[in-house]
Amino acid sequence: MLAKHWRPGSVKTRLAAGIGAQPAADLYRLFVSTLVRRLAHVGDRRVLAFWPPDARSEFAELAGDDWRLTEQSPGDLGKRMRRLLEELLAPPGCRVVLIGSDSPTLPAEYVEEAFERLSEFPAVLGPTGDGGYYLVGAAGVVPPIFSDVPWGTAEVWDRTVQLLDDAGCRFATLPPWYDIDDADDLVRLRDDVASVSRDDAEWSELLRAVDAILPRG
Repeated sequence: MLAKHWRPGSVKTRLAAGIGAQPAADLYRLFVSTLVRRLAHVGDRRVLAFWPPDARSEFAELAGDDWRLTEQSPGDLGKRMRRLLEELLAPPGCRVVLIGSDSPTLPAEYVEEAFERLSEFPAVLGPTGDGGYYLVGAAGVVPPIFSDVPWGTAEVWDRTVQLLDDAGCRFATLPPWYDIDDADDLVRLRDDVASVSRDDAEWSELLRAVDAILPRG
């Protein structure tokens, strides 16, 4: 999982425009901690790739014993993902799945399915409704999809698929899911989490935080 430190003004800037920089940063920290807990036993090993380097101790508190920490490299999102995959795919026969930290309700079974699909395909992608993807995975080698991509736009998915097709690289597609980027996404998040259970410890802290931000009625 890739994650940035939750400093106000540096994360969830679109969401912050509607709810404020500090509430957006606090909420993002909950996204990271929720995913760390929910996915603590998915895969043979788990890596939390963090940025910036001076935030290691705060990420270590969230990671606990179930996640190994590694620093992200500098550069745009494509460079960071490519270098992380190069590092993690170095041992022969590895299958690696990368996710971001903007989808706290991402079903664990989608991540497990990604690993399964990588036994048949060299790459796997999970699309979002805004033209991007919430997950990318690779088996054996890094796919050629991290350069010449307009990151942060609605063209990311189409450009990525084009690059895969141009390279003749087969890939699997997972069911779509959503990132939390704006207030509308926050409403969907609240509804999804509320439908699970207010008494479920896995979700209660996140639900309280979202309830404190969004007006009811």
